[in-house]
Amino acid sequence: MFISFEGIDGSGKTTQAKLLKVNLEKLGFNVILTKEPGGTELGSYIRKILLNVEMDPVSEFLLFASDRKTHVKEVIKPFLSKGFTVISDRFHDSSVAYQGYGRGVPLDFIYYVHNFILEGIIPNITVLVDIDENLSFERIKDADRIERLGIDFLRNVRKGYLKIAKNEDRFFVIDGSKTVEELEEIILNKVLEKLK
Repeated sequence: MFISFEGIDGSGKTTQAKLLKVNLEKLGFNVILTKEPGGTELGSYIRKILLNVEMDPVSEFLLFASDRKTHVKEVIKPFLSKGFTVISDRFHDSSVAYQGYGRGVPLDFIYYVHNFILEGIIPNITVLVDIDENLSFERIKDADRIERLGIDFLRNVRKGYLKIAKNEDRFFVIDGSKTVEELEEIILNKVLEKLK
């Protein structure tokens, strides 16, 4: 089973991905938690570049795509083949939402590149922790980056995520303004439903 977590910055998806890993392990599942960017050695280098260097949207997307290709090959596919439940804090939908809807990279181009790099690997479940862009702004710790991009950027990314979710049955959209404990319980129940 492959589960991805998505959401705009500050949504709480990282916390929920970690909690789901712990809860599934308590139930006896073999679980690996990984992330994008940075789930591999190459990804760690790419993450530093992405966080510290300003670049055009297409270059940014191609760096994410390079990380994703390595992530699929070195982490996701091998652990899925060993029977693990793989949880990824972000996956390909992040590029569609952030670089596509947020920064204007043509969606056809993003899907074209993903067609080559994903090797047929698509999450069984994608948990979208949805919050309003204003709440995101309040929660963000790295406010400099977000403020540079602006609230309109976050609004566009959120709209992008919701459009993707509307067209993909694998998506489970949850209200991220709920408490951590409420989200944890709802997500665990939904995932267990799918695992049966």
